[in-house]
Amino acid sequence: MKTKFIEAMHVGGTGNWGKFMVGRFTPEEWGRPSVVAPEFGSLIAQRGWTPSHLLVFDLQTGEGAWFLPGGNAHYDLDKHKIWVCPMFEVLLTWLYKQDLTDIGTLPSKVEFTHDEAEFGMSGYRRPGPDP
Repeated sequence: MKTKFIEAMHVGGTGNWGKFMVGRFTPEEWGRPSVVAPEFGSLIAQRGWTPSHLLVFDLQTGEGAWFLPGGNAHYDLDKHKIWVCPMFEVLLTWLYKQDLTDIGTLPSKVEFTHDEAEFGMSGYRRPGPDP
């Protein structure tokens, strides 16, 4: 898996500081078949993931999920019900607008204004959809 660490913060360090890992499977990993059912091809593709999906992991909370850029970050986060820091949604929204051809070219630090990202005293678990 190719990964990129990105730190997200309020401009000038005047608020929150999020620490994230963004990952994507390598071509070698995509080619690995299931050892149980090799006739079905790529184990990863069998699960429904595509090369466009990204793993976004919050290094502070220890939780993350697979996301398909281009959707609605707020909805996607609620769907997964993960525990996130206050900067996760704004970073995910930002990621969805980037050229993600090579995640290695993404910046290591992204700053957001207080208008773009509300300040929060602590992380929280996303409520998720009703069962």
